[in-house]
Amino acid sequence: MKTSDPFNRRKFIKTLSYSAGTLALMPAFQSLSACAATPQEKKLGIALVGLGSYSTGLLAPALQKTEHCYLAGIVTGTPAKADTWSKKYYISKSNIYNYDNFDSIKDNPAIDIIYVVLPIAMHKEFTIRAAKAGKHVICEKPMALNAAECAEMIAACTAAGKMLSIGYRLHFEPHNQEIMRIGQKQVYGKIKSLDTGNGYVWGGPPTWRLKKDMAGGGGLMDMGVYSIQASRYTVGQEPLYVTAREEKTNSDLFKEVDETVYWELEFPGGLKTTGRSSYNKSWGYLKAAAEKGEFGLEPAFGYGPIHGYTPDGKMDFPQVFHQVHQMDDFAQCVMLKRPTRVPGEEGMKDMKVIDAIYRSIASGKREKV
Repeated sequence: MKTSDPFNRRKFIKTLSYSAGTLALMPAFQSLSACAATPQEKKLGIALVGLGSYSTGLLAPALQKTEHCYLAGIVTGTPAKADTWSKKYYISKSNIYNYDNFDSIKDNPAIDIIYVVLPIAMHKEFTIRAAKAGKHVICEKPMALNAAECAEMIAACTAAGKMLSIGYRLHFEPHNQEIMRIGQKQVYGKIKSLDTGNGYVWGGPPTWRLKKDMAGGGGLMDMGVYSIQASRYTVGQEPLYVTAREEKTNSDLFKEVDETVYWELEFPGGLKTTGRSSYNKSWGYLKAAAEKGEFGLEPAFGYGPIHGYTPDGKMDFPQVFHQVHQMDDFAQCVMLKRPTRVPGEEGMKDMKVIDAIYRSIASGKREKV
């Protein structure tokens, strides 16, 4: 198969190691599942495309606990991984694919949903191929290298009559859902200020995440998307303008991608929020000040535990397996033909903000989203 990828995909796949990690502004006071209960006579089969650490450590274990879907197949370029996964999860050889024969998955009725867990530069290709193969798609965040790619992915799924969901697990996490509710419903009055931050100190060797043609960017693409999401789903509006700057302390390691980025988003009505992302700072918080007090989350965006507070005290919600709720919800939505709360359009909105942030860094000016 010919490809326009800016890197040698086949060579890269062999050494692939994935590292963690319109309806989206729906009020979060819905139940953890955005769709109603699903008939139990069928579980939908999910095939994971890419068997790096996120699939290995979180998605595969989650699929052992889901009620409406199960791990039916895998797609990998590494034969040793295929053998290991087949034995561990009792996956039939007929449900194991590589990146070259992937398109033949269209003939497999056991697989209903493709979960794309690949480097960002490969999201568009495999989302489109999955849709053309007649499968519904979950694509990991960030959705693509830019908003233009997102539009292509959405169009392909629409043309194929298949649903596209983005892996925004926090939309199914109760503390973040409560933040959505109290922010959008102005439970404590209008929001006066909002600050979000997400990042970690890069501790390992260079990987695909530090290659611009593979990742599209650095800490902003990987970690900043959470901060941007949090600002949007807390306010319940779309930002109009952004002003951003980059800080880099290790030009050798972060030669191709951003290290730390700071930004200000301007929302309708005049509210300005601040955000930050980093590969060299340990952040993970959301802090909001409203007319009647402060609320927030810290830790806010990790796999757990997550803790929150309001003017009335600490939040009292269970710690849940985010990915279980996320995948179960999408399976229910597919079966019931109901829209997912995190569709491709939601991923594209984040990418529009990220595109504008990079433009602002380059121009040194305020940019329109």
